[in-house]
Amino acid sequence: MKYNNVHLIYFSPTGTTRKIIDAIVEGLGPEQVYYHDLTYPFAKIEQNIVDGVAVIGVPVYAGRVPKDCLERMAIYKADDVPTVLVALYGNREFEDALVELRDVAITQGFNVIAAGAFIGEHSYSTQERPIAAGRPNGEDLSMAVKFGQDIAAKIELNDFHTPEIDGNVPYKERVKFGGVAPETDAESCILCGRCAEVCPVGIITVSNSVTTQAENCIMCSACVKICPVEARSFNHPVIEERRELLIKNCSTPKRPEIFL
Repeated sequence: MKYNNVHLIYFSPTGTTRKIIDAIVEGLGPEQVYYHDLTYPFAKIEQNIVDGVAVIGVPVYAGRVPKDCLERMAIYKADDVPTVLVALYGNREFEDALVELRDVAITQGFNVIAAGAFIGEHSYSTQERPIAAGRPNGEDLSMAVKFGQDIAAKIELNDFHTPEIDGNVPYKERVKFGGVAPETDAESCILCGRCAEVCPVGIITVSNSVTTQAENCIMCSACVKICPVEARSFNHPVIEERRELLIKNCSTPKRPEIFL
């Protein structure tokens, strides 16, 4: 591959988006990989990417790119760097997330040459109520590696056109998050602090007990999935209703969609 450096720019609270972009990079086969993790708050120092290939990976929240992710992406500018977009969704629909990400990336100087929508375990999935459980699976990761190989081949041919990507403009209305958050079972909790460490918006405080500022929760469920003693759970009636709808309407496994 002529472009030996790859910049990974990603927002991945539960790690599933990261799994896919890592597999894509395996297929690209670069000499050097630079990691730009947008998952947690950081100092807003402008970053200018001038070489190599960029891979931008985000989860899909209600058909859009998470607002916090877009705000953190704002510090990144590029000098016409070939860019791959990845949206990871929980087996419902990716809707307008990829075209939204495309428009933001192009505005910031990235040259979008490929995009993919992959499936990951839904943030509301539990052992008792599985929704795309175990995704991305081995087949998903193999397809991501193949996607990376196809992108490398496209670059070798000096083909840097932007493909048509599914989605609508104007984008669907953004769903407002907040007001509902996972709860902690005080009897089970060991106060290890892992939930606070993985919260992408920093709303969890651990001292003699666990406090969560529900009004700012983005419902990513990272704290639920990381808890070593399963003391965090998301059992609010609103979430239970959404689980029922997802299980009823979105149980048939979907396959990744590639735009190259």
